[in-house]
Amino acid sequence: MTELYPWLSPLWNEWKKSLEAGRFPNSSIVNAPLGLGVDKVVDQLTASLMCINYESEACGFCHSCELMKSGSHPDFHIISPEKEGKAITVDQIRSSNRWAQESSQLNGLRVIVVSPAEAMNESASNALLKTLEEPSSDCIFVLVSQNSHRLMPTIVSRCQQFSVATPSLEIGGQWLKQELGKDVPDYVLALNDNAPLLAKAMVEEGGLESSQQLFDRFLKIVQRKDFNLMQLASEIAKDSIVQLSWLWHLLSDVQKVHFGIQSQSILPSAQALSSTLSYQAAHKSSSQLLVLLEQLKQHPGLNTELLIMNWLIATCEETCS
Repeated sequence: MTELYPWLSPLWNEWKKSLEAGRFPNSSIVNAPLGLGVDKVVDQLTASLMCINYESEACGFCHSCELMKSGSHPDFHIISPEKEGKAITVDQIRSSNRWAQESSQLNGLRVIVVSPAEAMNESASNALLKTLEEPSSDCIFVLVSQNSHRLMPTIVSRCQQFSVATPSLEIGGQWLKQELGKDVPDYVLALNDNAPLLAKAMVEEGGLESSQQLFDRFLKIVQRKDFNLMQLASEIAKDSIVQLSWLWHLLSDVQKVHFGIQSQSILPSAQALSSTLSYQAAHKSSSQLLVLLEQLKQHPGLNTELLIMNWLIATCEETCS
């Protein structure tokens, strides 16, 4: 059995109790933010469900376990977008519905994982709903989601919900230190919404240096020491969601500084920026940034560079008001 990340253990312990009692739900939603490695615990769950000898954990050596390891178990299916960024289609869900009604080929359970569940389009969601309304006793649906609020309420109401919470700064920091072999500032975790896997990738891929360069440039723009907003907007647009999220965290920390909050997780750049941006200006800019981020996530075809440029102009204007 693969060792789980420490923040996944509470969910696995809860699932083990259900498996041991033989009462795991026919349909469930696992809600977890990006960067927590929830696929690991879902893999452990599905392996246990498919194992011929299972009680609460897969034995690892039966015929069913061998098929799971090779990715060829006829009663186990994963439904995901056929291409990154695309929707899960109604045809994919109709296939899963057929599997749900068929007899098991190995006389055990049929398990279907839909991930990420919020990628289902409306037609796919409606098709899945019909199957969830009339569940088969020998078929289990596991919906994995980063944003369960985007799922149809009628689907959510027919599933038992499980959540994975982000770990504390202490637990996440200890794990990062062990993985990277060095101390990492708490604000690295905070920049990644306390998601340790994202924080680890950020450090390894040079993101810490990139974020500092962004903060330095943004500070100069706001202080009117750099007037090339178009160039900055163009640079941010290359990785807009990540870099705008970094700036949102910076603006949030500026507000904390104005409130006199002291924490190791506050970005060092926030102190310098707070002397230029008032609390009200930082709050307004961060609120507008949240709206912009949601627009870009929901409508990737928008003119990203222009929208970022407009937001930068509005933020700079706040320093003069």
